[in-house]
Amino acid sequence: MQLPPVIFGTLIRRYKRFLVDVELEDGSLITAHCPNTGRMTTCAEPGWRVALSDSQNPKRKHRYTWELVHNGQCWICVNTGRANGMAHEAVSGGLISGLSGYPTLLREQQFGNSRFDLLLEDGDQKCYVEVKNVTLLAEDGFYAFPDAVTERGRKHLLELIEVVRAGHRAAMLYVIPRSDGSGFRAAYEIDSAYAEALNVATAAGVEIYAWEALVHPDEIRLKKSVDWHENC
Repeated sequence: MQLPPVIFGTLIRRYKRFLVDVELEDGSLITAHCPNTGRMTTCAEPGWRVALSDSQNPKRKHRYTWELVHNGQCWICVNTGRANGMAHEAVSGGLISGLSGYPTLLREQQFGNSRFDLLLEDGDQKCYVEVKNVTLLAEDGFYAFPDAVTERGRKHLLELIEVVRAGHRAAMLYVIPRSDGSGFRAAYEIDSAYAEALNVATAAGVEIYAWEALVHPDEIRLKKSVDWHENC
C-alpha cells in the first residue's frame, strides 16, 4: 500500500502517548500526532530520523502524523493504523497461502463480545482473523508482542478460542513493520498472561501467522513470513 507523501525530520521526544516533537529538515520545530498508544520501546529514540504525513487540514490541532522512524538499520512503521491495511491487502491478494481461497473478505466483524479485523467467508466456512501490530524488538533479537500489558489482547485470544469451538477457523496475524529481527514470540517478560493465553489459544486450534513488512517512505507492504517460537 502506498503511504501519503511524507516530510522528514529528527525526533526530539515522544510524550503524553499521543504527542511527538520533531525538528524538521528546515530547522523548524513542530508537534505532531503519535498514533501509537504502546510504549514504543526500541522505536522511539531521540535523534532518530522520522517521516511525517501531512493531513493538510488547518483545523486539526496537530496537522502532522508520525508515520515512520529509522533506527540506523531500517525504517519502522509506528502508525499502528497501517497494520490493518497491509493485512487486508496481503490477504485479498492471496499472499498468505493459509488465508487464501475465500471469495468474500469483510472487515470489522462481530463474534461474541469481540469485533475482529477480518472475516473470510466461503459459503458456511468462516475464518476470523485478528491483526496485531508488532514494533518491539526484544533483547534476544526476536520480534515480540505486546510491548505493554494488554488485557484487551488477551480477551481477543480467548474469544478466538470460542470461534474454533463454534466450528470456524480463527487466526492471529501479527504484522511486523520492521526488518531488523528474526523470528516472532510472545513478550512473556512484559505480559505473561498474554503469553500464556497465546499458548492456550494455539493448543485449542487458533492459527498463528507472523509477517514481516517492507517499510519505505513511499510504500509499506507485507513481504515474508517469519517463524513463530512458542514458549521461547
